[in-house]
Amino acid sequence: MREPGLLKPAVLWLLLLAPLFFSTYGFATWATSQREDVGTLVFGWESHIPFWAWTIVPYWSIDLLYGFSLLLPNSRHELKRHALRLLTAQVIAVSCFLIWPLRFTFERPEMDGVFGWMFALLAGFDKPFNQAPSLHIALLVVLWVMYQRHTQGPWRWLVHGWFALIGISVLSTYQHHFIDLPTGALAGWLCVWLWPLEHPSPLLNAQWTRDLKRRRLGLRYALAGLGLAAAALALGGGWLWWLWPAVAVLLVALNYWLLDAAGFQKRGDGRLTPASRWLFAPYLGAAWINSRLWTRNHPQPVRVVDNVWLGRLPARNELGAFKAVVDLCAELSLDPQGRAYYNVPVLDLSAPTSTQCLEAAHAIERLREHGPVLVCCALGYSRSATAVAAWLLDSRRAATVEEAVAIIRTARPNVVLHPAHREVLGDLPYAR
Repeated sequence: MREPGLLKPAVLWLLLLAPLFFSTYGFATWATSQREDVGTLVFGWESHIPFWAWTIVPYWSIDLLYGFSLLLPNSRHELKRHALRLLTAQVIAVSCFLIWPLRFTFERPEMDGVFGWMFALLAGFDKPFNQAPSLHIALLVVLWVMYQRHTQGPWRWLVHGWFALIGISVLSTYQHHFIDLPTGALAGWLCVWLWPLEHPSPLLNAQWTRDLKRRRLGLRYALAGLGLAAAALALGGGWLWWLWPAVAVLLVALNYWLLDAAGFQKRGDGRLTPASRWLFAPYLGAAWINSRLWTRNHPQPVRVVDNVWLGRLPARNELGAFKAVVDLCAELSLDPQGRAYYNVPVLDLSAPTSTQCLEAAHAIERLREHGPVLVCCALGYSRSATAVAAWLLDSRRAATVEEAVAIIRTARPNVVLHPAHREVLGDLPYAR
């Protein structure tokens, strides 16, 4: 259902964003043209990229798509988040243009006709600066997310095809070098992640953690991210791809320091948002491989008591006869495939809070009505084991923390419950 009265705020946003776009973009171009230290970053294989004059049409079309996109949202919340994404993309890109200016180096062939006129019009405003990250690509990501959200069937496929063509056009019109594309996409997904629709913005709930272990883990991730970034910039060439895992790991550090599990933006259906999947992809791949290596000798879940089972985050073919899932993992997606599902996201290597333990315990008891319930986290050793222990205490199946831990260890000897986990369990109402 579409909220009434959205046209006026949409027009107001456009009246703010359009002048800001042209003024800041033009200022960055002018400022860079005054400098003598403007470099370039181009790979040798890029000289083989063909010049297709007709792709100036999809290249220019993003301006129309930009304006019309503000008419698509169905609510003020969606409109505001979309406008903030567009604004943030502008701020990120223009800041990078001023801090790290680059020049495009290829010469376009002479043209006439309609395409020649369109290129001449573009050249009057867009000089060979403002390269990485490509603002065109950053806006493409933001707009693509909005248009695919409001289309379906053949229209959605048309949207996918046209936006893919716009992405190609930044190279085939000789507007950008390749380095501008992945950096632009990274900036675009960062904007979508910063202003999600399903969750509060991570910026709004940021709070420095008091947990010393989380601070230390955040520091390790931050040092790893800075090391990857330094190596990528020092080695150059193909090593620049290491900037992606560097950004992912630095964002993980922010989660441990400031954002908590909400930084991964795991939705109620068990899946991370598309922005999180793209931004954290290198880290998520490593986390999944790590979970499989640690549990390779005992991949199957085990029954603890009654119809409550404990195990690692299951693959699609490992859900078996389970009718419900309680998931304590924050960083990995899970497809419950239509089963009853509840997520209490907790950061890896961190103990759940007392509130989270009770939330998980109540979810386990509630979902048992559906049949066998799997309680899981990445490995099935700590976060999920703590949740099962909390359920044992809350349901009076165990009278003490040690008794609850003993019951779990009988079923799954490899569980790892550190003093922090036991301390949290000891704070529960029925624990002794």
